[in-house]
Amino acid sequence: MTDTQDDLLPQIEALGDTLINARAQIARRVIGQENVVELALTALLSGGHALLVGAPGLAKTRLVETLGIVMGLQGNRIQFTPDLMPADILGAEVLEDAPNGGRAFRFIEGPIFCQLLMADEINRASPRTQSALLQAMQEKHVTVAGARRDLPPPFHVLATQNPIEQEGTYPLPEAQLDRFLLQIDVPYPTLDAERAILMATTGAEDLTAEAAMTSQGLMDAQMLVRRMPAGEQVMEAILRLVRSARPGEPDSSDEINNAVSWGPGPRAAQALMLCARARALLEGRLVPSIGDVAALARPALMHRMALTFSAKAEGQTLDALIDRLVQRTLGMEAAA
Repeated sequence: MTDTQDDLLPQIEALGDTLINARAQIARRVIGQENVVELALTALLSGGHALLVGAPGLAKTRLVETLGIVMGLQGNRIQFTPDLMPADILGAEVLEDAPNGGRAFRFIEGPIFCQLLMADEINRASPRTQSALLQAMQEKHVTVAGARRDLPPPFHVLATQNPIEQEGTYPLPEAQLDRFLLQIDVPYPTLDAERAILMATTGAEDLTAEAAMTSQGLMDAQMLVRRMPAGEQVMEAILRLVRSARPGEPDSSDEINNAVSWGPGPRAAQALMLCARARALLEGRLVPSIGDVAALARPALMHRMALTFSAKAEGQTLDALIDRLVQRTLGMEAAA
């Protein structure tokens, strides 16, 4: 073990205890979605944004609210609608009367000026408003009336999208989907989990969560993730997986060439590298493994690939395609 790893080990152990407490606090309010919680924490520890995709009533809003409390982040929520304008989320300058009788412009911050923003049903907003939000997500600042205004660090967006109701929506373009570090599919709970939800949420009192971290603690954890070593085997596995998912590449199979219209770019490899480290950190390990890469393949690649029309007509799905790709390139099963 190198000196650098010796320095990291006590920090990882100390942070591991904090993260165990954080997960326990989240589990008090979000029941039966352990994999979703792990992926959301992975995205935050990696310093990125996440897209939560699931039917209504699956605790997406509750999860984001709880994450804000537990991680010590100041949060806001925006309910996206077709008539929402960029100024409604970024803020605007208003002309006010000054005490001396003159007039001056004052900037009123929009709800985006927070540390954890829930963008609820982001695909219901117009492309113009979506672009304003996604530009701020990438640049971590907004420009209003020619003036740059920085967003408070750390800044994270957890957006939700309903996969069922598509009427009156504006699907996110591929380039904007790529801004999200992970796509997190939120499934229906199991029978036992749904029974526990009924018991916990229909009583006189709602369970509460307590803060387990601070915003500065989260930023320190994000720096620790970037300092974690990653072996050459993990790096090669990531490159092999991402490059073989692109049609037309020398390593891509006939299945990929025939079924995929466009594949993941370099951001997919960056996401897998950061998230594999964060996942290892969540499990108290010093270095990521190829198993972490396999487990993160779906959430990192799903929104960065598209099937051809013929593949869709044949009933193929991206989930199954990515699973086969992981098995073929990494020799492992993708996590469900």
